[in-house]
Amino acid sequence: MIDKEIRVTEITSVIVDDRIELTLKEVCKACRVDQAAILELVEEGIIEPSTKYSEPRRFSAVMLPRIARALRLQRDLELNTAGVAFALDLLGEIESLRKRLKRLSPQEDFSDE
Repeated sequence: MIDKEIRVTEITSVIVDDRIELTLKEVCKACRVDQAAILELVEEGIIEPSTKYSEPRRFSAVMLPRIARALRLQRDLELNTAGVAFALDLLGEIESLRKRLKRLSPQEDFSDE
């Protein structure tokens, strides 16, 4: 089982067990942010709790890399929450297109472009 004391900034691999859930407090501790920062990401639709209407809110551990990426965009590029949502959508689209190109032309590497 994966230790819940994960530091989001140190995540370098994919979490395989998507059954692990973290409370809002645990997510805040892992990300080193206050609850308002995480709730703002929820309000903008950037992340979604696995328990929407019940308390305490819980989040799938697979959300941690997305949260880390969103927080980095806010910090490094000084984007507001709407800007982060837009940037994440664009980055997701780029990743999807690269995967599609790779399937069509497996001998070429499109990751560095």
